[in-house]
Amino acid sequence: MKTGIIKRSLRIIFLLALTASLSGCMYWVRAYQVYLQMDEFDRHFSVVANDEFTLRFKDPILYSKDFVSLSKLYASQDDPTPEGRRWRYWFRKVDGNNNLIKPEVKFYSDLNFNKENRLIAWSFSSLFLAIAPPKFLEVSLRSIGGAEIDKEKQQLKANSALLEKISDDLPKKPAVLAQLGEPFEIKDEGEQEVYIYRFLLETHHIEEGYEDRALNEVKISFDKKTQELVRMAGRFAGLKVSINYRKFLDEAPAVAQNKPE
Repeated sequence: MKTGIIKRSLRIIFLLALTASLSGCMYWVRAYQVYLQMDEFDRHFSVVANDEFTLRFKDPILYSKDFVSLSKLYASQDDPTPEGRRWRYWFRKVDGNNNLIKPEVKFYSDLNFNKENRLIAWSFSSLFLAIAPPKFLEVSLRSIGGAEIDKEKQQLKANSALLEKISDDLPKKPAVLAQLGEPFEIKDEGEQEVYIYRFLLETHHIEEGYEDRALNEVKISFDKKTQELVRMAGRFAGLKVSINYRKFLDEAPAVAQNKPE
C-alpha cells in the first residue's frame, strides 16, 4: 500500500515539474494524466474487440486539438457523429517512390470525440489487427500503467517484470502476408526475418517541418523456424508503437532479444 502511495506521489511531483518546464504545453500534461489512468485500467477504460479493436475512455481527458499538437498531422476525414465527431486516419500501402500499391492495401485508425471535443474512443481496423492481434494489443495497453518514462525521447517503456501473460497463438507469416501482400524490403537478422512495409497517411495538411511523419514504416519480425509473428514496430500518425509479442506469452521460450531501434 505504502509503495503504491509513494509511486503515485512521485508521479504527481513529476507532473508538476513537467508542467513548469513545458511553459504552457497543456497537451503534454493531459497526455500524462491519461498515462496515470492506466494504473487503474478497468476503472478508466474498456475494450471492445470484433472486426475492429476499440479502446473506450470512461473518463475523457484529451481534446481533439491535443492530437494535432502532439502529431503535427491532421486526419484524413472529419465527420459528425451523434456523440460529437469522428476523425479517421487512412494509411495506404506505397512503394519506394511513395506511389500507391495496386491492388490497394489500406487500414484506418479512428478517434471519436464527444461534444466537448474530448476523446471517448480509439479504434483500429481489421487489417491493423493482422499485425497487432487483439489480445496482445489489449495486454500491451494494460502494461503502460507500469511503464517507465523516457523524458528525452518522450516514450514509454513497459517493465517486462510487470507484463501480464496470456495464452494465445501468434499469427503465422502466410496469414499475415495474405493480408499485407509483398513487403517493401526484407532483412535477415539471424533467427528472424524482418518484413518492412511502407504506408502513407492520407492527410489534407501537415505542419511545416513534419512532412516525414506522413510516411509510416512498419517492421514485422517473423521467427524463421516457427514462421510466427514475434514483433511489430511502426509509427502511426506520429505515434510510435513497438510490441514484442513473446514477452506477453505464458511460458514463452527463451529467445534472443531484438536490438533496440
